[in-house]
Amino acid sequence: MRTTRILKALAVTAALPLLYLADGSPDALPGIGLIREAQALVGAPATPVSVAGVARRTTRRVVVAGSTAVAATTQQQAATAQQQQATAQQQAATAQQQAATAQQQAAAARPAGAPAVGTVVNALPAGCKPEARNGVEYQNCGGDYYRAAFQGNNLVYVVQ
Repeated sequence: MRTTRILKALAVTAALPLLYLADGSPDALPGIGLIREAQALVGAPATPVSVAGVARRTTRRVVVAGSTAVAATTQQQAATAQQQQATAQQQAATAQQQAATAQQQAAAARPAGAPAVGTVVNALPAGCKPEARNGVEYQNCGGDYYRAAFQGNNLVYVVQ
């Protein structure tokens, strides 16, 4: 009885790897192979996931609904582009007007003998005192503020 059990276990142990390696498909060539032949089944043309069904429905949608939708989309895009262009022009005009107003206010606030903002000078006038504002070092020269800058390798001062 003990030998029968051992023989059965030995037979099963020897048969399992052979079953694993054997290809049992009816179309396969006789022999032992490690990989079975891959097969894919494509659905009938009327099924929802078939390639033919998808192509047919897509073509129908494009031809029927596409012609009117393309014309409407093109008109809408043109109108949107015109509106964006008009908005950009209006914003540019507003920015120019604000810049002109700021220049007028700056000119009115400055005394008559003071240098214009943005003027570059090589040396500071007499009586300037250093003053820091927002982490930037300025020179206060009787109410006119200068900031140090480099022009090439030369130290210059710009009226602020």
